[in-house]
Amino acid sequence: MPSSVPDSAAATAASSTAGGDIPSPDTVEQMKPDPKWIPLESNPQVSATWAGGLGLSTAVHGFSDVYGLDPELLAMVPSPSKAVLLVFPITDTTEQKRHEEDAKLKGEQQPHVDPTLMYIKQTISNACGTIGLLHALGNSNVTLRPESPLSQFFMQCQKLTPEERGKRLEETTLFAKAHIDAATTGQSHVPTPDRLDTDLHFTCFVIAPSPETKEQRLIELDGRRAGPIDLGPCDEDRLLGEVAKIVKEKYMSTSSSINFGMISLGPASDV
Repeated sequence: MPSSVPDSAAATAASSTAGGDIPSPDTVEQMKPDPKWIPLESNPQVSATWAGGLGLSTAVHGFSDVYGLDPELLAMVPSPSKAVLLVFPITDTTEQKRHEEDAKLKGEQQPHVDPTLMYIKQTISNACGTIGLLHALGNSNVTLRPESPLSQFFMQCQKLTPEERGKRLEETTLFAKAHIDAATTGQSHVPTPDRLDTDLHFTCFVIAPSPETKEQRLIELDGRRAGPIDLGPCDEDRLLGEVAKIVKEKYMSTSSSINFGMISLGPASDV
């Protein structure tokens, strides 16, 4: 089995925007979303453009490619990692595992997770990239500009259910504008509206405390799942290494595909 992840700029995955005219950046009006969003490229520059435009302080925080899962390649990533985004190919095997794990989640066969986690259900096809970025930024104690779209979105979503948060995302036009801006900075060809189907998907890994013991836990957040997935004890210093192990064991061990990519959210890089 391969032990490295290819350059994630070569892997395109689904993310965020409703189609139609570009909305005014000065308003957060409601509109009817298109049934599919355009896939967003798995690329640190694209992620930074998207997040910076919506309120992330990119002078403090940045996104970095994870070029492989070997220790020497993980050591090249600016640390500490606050969150990790994984793009992976959807296969019959991953779908079977998803259904099995979701059955356990619905049966509450895992430790209780932090109820304050910002978890968002995916309600639009191809929205997983944006939801992955929101999961990363909403659960990582990053610096956001006051009154920015991200700050307002997270504040508005605090008391909503995961399903209601997904609906709020659908209806916020500024996220559509941010997607269009970010998609044009990527290296991959932007698909036409009749070619929006993709078999790649984003998931996100963050750290959150156990509600019972306050022990730090590694949590996987995927908007298609039945809920957040507790992957065991972890802390920020070990986040990237623990995610690398999970990617090897859970995702890459059963796949012959090379279409994997990882991006770390961490300190801004001078490079």
